[in-house]
Amino acid sequence: MSKKEEKQEDLLKVLCGNDTELYRLLSRYLYANPTVATFKRDLGVLIAEAEKSLNEENYREAMEKYQLTVDKAIFEATQNPGEKDRYGVIQDLVSKTARVTEKLKEKLEKEGLVDYASSLGGRIKNYRFLSERIEDVVRIASLYYRERLEELGAEEKRETRGKERYGADREEEKEKGAAKARQEAKREERKEMGRGERREAERVDKREEKREKEKREARKKEREVAEREEDKIEEKEDVKREARRKERRETGIS
Repeated sequence: MSKKEEKQEDLLKVLCGNDTELYRLLSRYLYANPTVATFKRDLGVLIAEAEKSLNEENYREAMEKYQLTVDKAIFEATQNPGEKDRYGVIQDLVSKTARVTEKLKEKLEKEGLVDYASSLGGRIKNYRFLSERIEDVVRIASLYYRERLEELGAEEKRETRGKERYGADREEEKEKGAAKARQEAKREERKEMGRGERREAERVDKREEKREKEKREARKKEREVAEREEDKIEEKEDVKREARRKERRETGIS
C-alpha cells in the first residue's frame, strides 16, 4: 500500500472512529478519487443501463451497474446534504442492487458455482447494512469526499504551479542559449569590420547586454515573487487542513 493510500485509509478510519462495521463498509464503497469518470455521468443514464442489463437477465452485469448507481447516488447526496429525499433514492437503488445480487446468487447455485454464489452472500449483507445506516453513510461520506476533493484540488494546483515553473525555467534556458548564439555571431561579424565599425558595434552590444541583464533580473524577481506566493498558498492549505482536523476532533468524530 502506498503512503497516499495509507493516508486515505487513515482519514476514513478517523472519520468512522470506533464504528468498525461502518468503516468496513465504507472502505469498500467510497472512492479515493471522487472525480472518476463514473461520477461525471448522469445518474439517470447509469440507472437505465442497469435496468437494461436486468431486463436482459444479465444479472452479473446488472449487479455491477446497479452498484455504480449506488456509488453515484451516495456521492450526489454528499454534495447536496440538505436534500433528504436523496436518502430514499439511495435506499431504492440499494434494494434493487440487493435483489439483482440475489438473482445472480440463485442462478450461480443452479449452475453449481457454489463458491462464487456463497461470496455474494456477503454483498447482500452489506446492502442490508447500507440501507439501515444510510444517514450515517452519507454523513461520513460527506466529510470524506469534502476532504478528498480539497486534497485533490490542492494537488492539481501544485502540479499546475510545478509545470509553470518548469516551463519558465525551460524558456529561460532557451533564451540564454539564443543570447549566447547571438554573441558568437556578432563576434564573427566584427572580425570583418574596420576598427571604427568594431568599436561602434561593441558599444551597441554593451547596451543590448545591459538591457538583457535588466530583463533577466526582472524575470528573476518575478519568479521570486511567484515562489513567495506559492509558499503563502501552501501555508493557507496547511491551515485549512489543520482546521478540518480540529473540526473533526471537536465534533467527536475522531
